Amino acid sequence: MNKIIIGCITLLLSTSAFAGFAETDKLLVQAKKEAGEMMPKTLKTMIDKEQDVIILDVRESEQRAEGEIYADETYAITRGNLEFEVLNKIKNKDAIIVTYCRGGSRGALAAQTLKSLGYKNATNLKGGLKGWAKAGYPIETGLGVTILSKEE
Repeated sequence: MNKIIIGCITLLLSTSAFAGFAETDKLLVQAKKEAGEMMPKTLKTMIDKEQDVIILDVRESEQRAEGEIYADETYAITRGNLEFEVLNKIKNKDAIIVTYCRGGSRGALAAQTLKSLGYKNATNLKGGLKGWAKAGYPIETGLGVTILSKEE
C-alpha cells in the first residue's frame, strides 16, 4: 500500500505530469477557432423547435452516468474512438452536429476532428454538459430528468 501511495506522489510531483499545459491550451484554442462553439441556449432552442441537429456525446462510457442531453438524434462515441466509428454512424456530412463532453475541451477537439473528416457543420457545445446544466437545461439520467437549480 505504501508503495502505491509513494508512486502516486512521485507521479504527481514529476515534471512530466505537469508538462504540456501550454501546448494543450494552444490545441484547444485552435480547435475552438476551427470548429466554433454553440451556446447552450442556441442548442436548447434548436431542440425545442425540433430542428435537425445531431448531438454527439464524446465522453468516456463511465462518465455517461452523469446524464446526457436528450434530442431526437443522439450518439455516444468516445473521443478515442471517434475517427473509427463516426463515418459509419453519421453518413450525412452536411448535418448539424454538436459535440459535447463534461467541460468542453474534448468536445472541441472532437468537433475539429469532424471538420477535418468533412463534416461541414460540426461544432462544440460551449461549456459541455456542465455549461448546459448551469444554464438550467435538463439532463436525462437513469433516475429521470434532472435540472440544476440555483439555491436562493
